[in-house]
Amino acid sequence: MHRLSCFPPVIKQTSKILILGSMSSVKSLQKREYYGNPQNHFWKLVGALFHEPQSKDYGHKKSVLIRHHIALWDVIDSCSREGSSDSSIRGVKINNFDVFLKQYPNIKAIFCDSLTAFKLFKQFYSHITIPVDLLPSPSPAYTRPFEEKLDGWQKIRKFL
Repeated sequence: MHRLSCFPPVIKQTSKILILGSMSSVKSLQKREYYGNPQNHFWKLVGALFHEPQSKDYGHKKSVLIRHHIALWDVIDSCSREGSSDSSIRGVKINNFDVFLKQYPNIKAIFCDSLTAFKLFKQFYSHITIPVDLLPSPSPAYTRPFEEKLDGWQKIRKFL
């Protein structure tokens, strides 16, 4: 198994929402982009949530998040994993959210877009007092209809 490391967060001081994944997929790591697998619905969900046009340009995608006060990061700093499945993650090192949230005090809510991210965050940071919630996964492995996923993502808007 290969040791994998997460990307730096996409964030500005004005960010109010933090969306957390577990660890980027193999395809995302190869492309050096969060949610780089075109089959993943993350960017489509963000675009639909804020009525933003879709773009293949990663810089544009990140600017949409920043413009809407959304930060993006992974719960896992590093791990070993074969393939892209969360179920094969081993040897987890968690990012330091105590320090992170002190650096970014405008974060008012955290949303995890995978059950793995949610469980790990709750396991290591149960003392965090801001709201932490689970979003429907944007992964193509989570076979819910897109409209159902988008409906579940609407809860982000109440914190903006």
